[in-house]
Amino acid sequence: MLEHGGKLREAQRLYGGADWIDLSTGINPIGYPAPPLPPDAWHRLPEADPALLDAACAYYGARALLPVAGTQAAIQALPRLRPPSRVTVAAPSYAEHAHHWALHGHSLRQIGFPVLEAAVGSSDVVVVCNPNNPTGELVPPAELLRWAAELGARGGWLVVDEAFGDTAPELSVAAYAAHPGLVVLRSVGKFFGLAGLRSGFVAAEASLLTALADMLGPWAVSGPAQHVALAALRDTAWQQAAQARLARDGARLRGLLAAHGIQAAGTPLFHWWAEAAPEDFHEHMARHAIWVRLFRQAARGIRLGLPGRESDWHRIEHALQEWNKR
Repeated sequence: MLEHGGKLREAQRLYGGADWIDLSTGINPIGYPAPPLPPDAWHRLPEADPALLDAACAYYGARALLPVAGTQAAIQALPRLRPPSRVTVAAPSYAEHAHHWALHGHSLRQIGFPVLEAAVGSSDVVVVCNPNNPTGELVPPAELLRWAAELGARGGWLVVDEAFGDTAPELSVAAYAAHPGLVVLRSVGKFFGLAGLRSGFVAAEASLLTALADMLGPWAVSGPAQHVALAALRDTAWQQAAQARLARDGARLRGLLAAHGIQAAGTPLFHWWAEAAPEDFHEHMARHAIWVRLFRQAARGIRLGLPGRESDWHRIEHALQEWNKR
């Protein structure tokens, strides 16, 4: 398996301690308060809920969606729905995309954001995270739609992973995903702080959604997950309050890092920078029981999510002060 954030048990095994601050995932630290579940959510086989699809289409602005068990389920399945293709994945990026396209007979290349447009003409599939994970880089929606139209005209796909897109809804292209050539992935886990729910959606043309549903099989999303996701997607008051808080806390984190000589980029949910000594920084923070995301390869650097408690902010500031003293 590839390396990801989380893994607090590993942190505790390596460094000891119990009161850890997990900044390694970029997930909203103050998640949606899941409502009580009806008893039949556990007893019945999960059925497709039209109310969930209606709420998701309204929230994401999409015409049609397929519920999936987190965007990871779609990331693993999509490469199996195409014959061998020329696939370009933006890099650095969420590593699972390139990993799974490489597993299924496709010709894979990974290239940087600045030269991505030039690769569209020689690709059958282009995959991009927007906003990008981990760097926060962005591609304007109009540009994405041009790429999708060019790829779709010859039977290709533009796969846009918008897992971190909730804090920048103006960047979403989900509303256009009914047209051939565009596939959009959305996650309930990041903005809503419900990663354990394993809930997400795919927007695409109807025939592709049907093929993906057939591949994933029946009961792909649990009844409890559907019940909680429906409540979260309908709760506009909570969403508006979360948007305001995340914008404020994201700016606070960027300012805190800048005050300690770190110029970071990202989204309200996470910040990333090319750290000269990422392994040393990761080790230093771990010694303070703060778990950050270390990138060792294409994007050598550090990514920090948001803390959830005021006391956590003070601990992070202290650890940064100690880092600058070394």
